[in-house]
Amino acid sequence: MDTGSHLLFGATLGGLAMLDPVISVHPEIGYAVLAGTVLGSHAPDFDVFARLKGQAAYIRNHRGITHSVPAPLVWAAGIGGAFAWLFGVLDHVLLVMLWTFAAVCFHIALDLFNTYGVQCLRPFSRKWWHLDALCLFDPYLFGAHAIGLLFWICGIFPPGPMFAGIYAATILYIALRLRLRWRIKRRLKLQLGRVTAITLVPSMSGRSWQFTADCGDCYRTGTVTGSRIRLETTVVKYKPSEHVPAVKAALEADGVKAFLGFADQVHLQVEEKQDGYEVSWKDVRFWRDNQMAFGVDVQLDRNMKVLGHHVGWSKRSWESPHV
Repeated sequence: MDTGSHLLFGATLGGLAMLDPVISVHPEIGYAVLAGTVLGSHAPDFDVFARLKGQAAYIRNHRGITHSVPAPLVWAAGIGGAFAWLFGVLDHVLLVMLWTFAAVCFHIALDLFNTYGVQCLRPFSRKWWHLDALCLFDPYLFGAHAIGLLFWICGIFPPGPMFAGIYAATILYIALRLRLRWRIKRRLKLQLGRVTAITLVPSMSGRSWQFTADCGDCYRTGTVTGSRIRLETTVVKYKPSEHVPAVKAALEADGVKAFLGFADQVHLQVEEKQDGYEVSWKDVRFWRDNQMAFGVDVQLDRNMKVLGHHVGWSKRSWESPHV
C-alpha cells in the first residue's frame, strides 16, 4: 500500500500492543514498541533507494528481497533490537522485536493483496504473488485506523480494546474483498469462456474493477461495476514475423530484462520507423483510457544497435490504476 497507510497501520499496531499489561503499564516499553511498529511498518519499502541506480534497478528490487521470507526476521531483529536499546528496555527486547515483526508481516500482507504484488517467497521462488483485492490506497481502512488513532491521541477510548475491534474489522473487510474478487472472477470466466488467467485492479472507491483476461491468442480488457461487465478492448498477441532480429536485439537492454522479470501479462509490439525500429513490451494488466500504462520502449537503428530505452509508467502517480 502507500507509505502513509503503512505508517498509520504501524501506529495503530502500537496501540493494539497496549492490550499487553506489560506494555501498557511501562511507558518506556510502550514507546519502544510504538517506534518499532511504525518504522517496521515502513521498513520493507526502504528498497525505494534502488531508484538512485535508475528505474530498471528499482523495478528489479521493489517489493523483492525486502519483502521476502527472511525479511521480517531481519527487520525485527535490527529495528526492534535498536529501539529496545535506545529506550533502555533490553530486558524486554524480544517483546519489542515481536511487535516489530508483526508490523513488517502486516506490511507484506497488505502489499500481497494489491495487484502489483510481492516476491514474498524469495529466496525459494522469484514468482510474483498478487491477490488483486485492495487498491494501493484504501480509504475505508485508512479512515477507520485514522479515526482510531485520533481517539487514542485525544484519550477518548483505551487503545488496546479499541484497536482490537478495528483490527478485527480490518480482517473481516479484507476477507469480504477476497470473496468479492472470487465472485467477480467467476462471473468473468462464465461470460468470456475459455481464459487462462484473469487479473483485477480495484478502484480506489472499491465499487468498480478493471480486468484483463488472457484468452489464448488475445487479451480482453474491461471493467466490472456492480453486476455490469463492460468490455473495453481486445489486444491481439504478437506473432513472430520478420521483426524477430529487432526483438532479439532489444532484449539486451537492461530495462527490458528488469521489466520482463516482473511483468505478468505481456504484450509485445514492433514498429518500423524511417531510421530504425521501436520495440515495446507492455504489461496489459495496467491500462488507462485503453492505453497500457506500464512498460518498456527500446529504440534501435537499422543495424539493430540499441540507441536508448525507457522503462516505467506513462501516467502520473495519482492517476489510476493505483498499484
